[in-house]
Amino acid sequence: MAEFIYTMKKARKAHGDKVILDDVTLAFYPGAKIGVVGPNGAGKSTVLQIMAGIQTASNGEAFLSPGYTVGILLQEPKLDETKTVLENVQEGVAETIALMARFNQVSEEMASPDADYDKLLAEMGALQEKLDHANAWDLDSQLEQAMDALRCPPSDADVKVLSGGERRRVALCKLLLQKPDLLLLDEPTNHLDAESVLWLEQHLSKYEGAVVAITHDRYFLDNVSQWILELDRGRAYPYEGNYSTYLETKSARLKIEGQKDAKRAKRLTEELEWVRQNAKGRQAKSKSRLARYEEM
Repeated sequence: MAEFIYTMKKARKAHGDKVILDDVTLAFYPGAKIGVVGPNGAGKSTVLQIMAGIQTASNGEAFLSPGYTVGILLQEPKLDETKTVLENVQEGVAETIALMARFNQVSEEMASPDADYDKLLAEMGALQEKLDHANAWDLDSQLEQAMDALRCPPSDADVKVLSGGERRRVALCKLLLQKPDLLLLDEPTNHLDAESVLWLEQHLSKYEGAVVAITHDRYFLDNVSQWILELDRGRAYPYEGNYSTYLETKSARLKIEGQKDAKRAKRLTEELEWVRQNAKGRQAKSKSRLARYEEM
């Protein structure tokens, strides 16, 4: 497999006069956990959609390395409204369900006196290996646990009547069960309660694939991220470490760059101290603090 899961080379993207990416070159490691931050309007969601293949760069290159899969949670995800909640979630493991169905079918075929046992045994062995690799033997339990942890609506609920928040939880559950190599999340903690956010943090920390997440939940960024990617005025600045480390590093850089950035450095220091405070009531996020951050 390639050294990098996703690569941008001199990538450029603009919406009218608004430059989102200005000759940006980046490379993402497999398994990396990356939080994306930046002012409102910096194009964070657009960048994720480029990485998902929904949008394209105007110039340069932006590509997923061959052999890898990608999945994205959009702010307004689409679900199949002809299916129930459970049926939508099961789409995330459709390949595994198909393998299980074929395994059961082969088992039935072996009961026939006219069966080609050698051929069927070989196929059953191959199927069992794939099912073992997918940890598929307790698939129903995995679905139930994920749906419960994310507070999904009842399994038989009609998707057409779900609220926006309920639809996002169903879409997130489906995506996590799908397990893409590159998992792109646009505000994943929106509409989740504190227990669900904690479960998601723990799940992503153990996730084998790469994760790139946009979120205003600073505790989530602190607990999950190994890197922070800052987008600002068409530029992309990677910082190794979690959100607190990013605040420290950027504050120090601004102080070095000169007195003109002293005010921004002070705000970053204040933001860092706020993040370090007791995480009580993390779901009741301070809107004033977030507004100040977006001005930095």
